[in-house]
Amino acid sequence: MNKTDLIALVADKAELTKVDAEKAVEALLDGIVEALARGEEVKISGFGIFSKKVRAARDGTNPSTQVKIHIPASSTVSFKVSKPLKEKLNK
Repeated sequence: MNKTDLIALVADKAELTKVDAEKAVEALLDGIVEALARGEEVKISGFGIFSKKVRAARDGTNPSTQVKIHIPASSTVSFKVSKPLKEKLNK
């Protein structure tokens, strides 16, 4: 499922126009991104928890040239699935 499919699904399930559904999906995603950028967790009951994780700087090796390189610290998003969703996926 991609973003267009998700918008169509929201429009169908919520009985909205695709334009209104797109606005709703965009608002939801923007809210999640803004909260994560502030370092907050986003908890969606029955779905899971999105959180910001920081990867430490480290040294690595370029696999094609075997040259040692420094990999700087970076941030990423972690997702922990909720128990009800996990149970539903493992039926």
